[in-house]
Amino acid sequence: MENKNKAQPWYSLAFIWGGSMVCVPSLLIGSTLVSGMSLGKALLVGLVGYAITVIIMVLQGSQSVDLHKPTVQIAKQVFGEVGSQRIISIVLAIACLGWFGIQTNVAGSAFANLLALYGIHISIPVSSIIWGVIMLVTAIYGIQLIRLINYIAVPYLVLVCLYGLFEALSSGQGTQLLQTYQPSTNLSFFEGLAITIGSFALGAVIAGDYSQYSEKRSDVVKAAGVGIIPAGVLMIAVGAILAIVNRTSDISSVFMNIGSPLIGGIALILATWKTNVINAFSGGLAIINVFGISKEKEKIAVAVAGGIGTLLAVVGILNYFVPIMSILSAMIPAVAGVMIASYWVIQKGNPEKWAPVSGINWLGINSWLIGAIIAVIPVLLGFFPSLPQFPNQPLIGIVLSFICYLAGYKFFAKKSNNHHVNTREMEE
Repeated sequence: MENKNKAQPWYSLAFIWGGSMVCVPSLLIGSTLVSGMSLGKALLVGLVGYAITVIIMVLQGSQSVDLHKPTVQIAKQVFGEVGSQRIISIVLAIACLGWFGIQTNVAGSAFANLLALYGIHISIPVSSIIWGVIMLVTAIYGIQLIRLINYIAVPYLVLVCLYGLFEALSSGQGTQLLQTYQPSTNLSFFEGLAITIGSFALGAVIAGDYSQYSEKRSDVVKAAGVGIIPAGVLMIAVGAILAIVNRTSDISSVFMNIGSPLIGGIALILATWKTNVINAFSGGLAIINVFGISKEKEKIAVAVAGGIGTLLAVVGILNYFVPIMSILSAMIPAVAGVMIASYWVIQKGNPEKWAPVSGINWLGINSWLIGAIIAVIPVLLGFFPSLPQFPNQPLIGIVLSFICYLAGYKFFAKKSNNHHVNTREMEE
């Protein structure tokens, strides 16, 4: 049963989710989208993408409200106790390591640009290593420091963004640039949707980790709608407008032009720092689950996660931001497709019908794999222009895994019933 002392009001949950949107990745999405489409289309893509994300969050989060369990526990029915631990953990590990590398890249670029203004020149890879190590050490040893950085970084980033927006819109030149803006590349609506959904796909799938202490399903609906959509679209708008006015989609360069390079540089470094310590810590826990490492070696696992993320930053993972988001948007929602099919269709949302499955539930694993692999094929083909190309449909994975699980369940249930009938006939 739910611990009433831990029950949280919907607005508290909304604040948590809204705060998670106030980050550098959300700004990166805005600058990325607007580099390939108009500002109006970028905002529409953001609105639709986050609305879809909210629907997934509500369906996932409501399961945890009903069962009072986090996502990895609920997934023990559709993936099995062993399978859920491995699948969710692998997804977490991939996402966390990728994000650690991307944000370390951003911090490294901001720091290198900042030092260059004072006559100190270091390369972005070297700067990324420095900040990767700093973030990693913080994740391993500084739990209190993590909280302190978070309290400072979020309000500071909000203030800098609002100031940058005011500065851009109050100048006649900035307004003119917005009116006459033409994107430098061509990004389709569905490609933009894949980027937007991919940015928070993991958050949507594991929404139950945060909503498990809520009292009722409607709390999740209100919290997701109020917390995600306004904050997400606002950050996309800020990232897009600043990119247009500064004539670059490089978020580090954009922030260097807000007020003074020092103000913008510190905002980027603080914002990436506060997010990356969580990425390293969560990535480390995921590695522990995947490989069955003992809890005593948690710090080593966090160090490995941060080390891999830092290496990704050194090789310039930020340059592959779009394909990485597209891959995540293809593979991660498929996890929710299986869970939604089981809980909301087969069990009709009745928590009394839920029960964990020991070992591995291969129906769930294979359903997820089919959806994830088919969804990711167009993304992977995009890396090789000489091969046949297919449009990237970000929701194909969740739909396929949903259908596969339902079809497989009905087939095996029917087969099981036939077996019981034949057994009874033999007994008679």
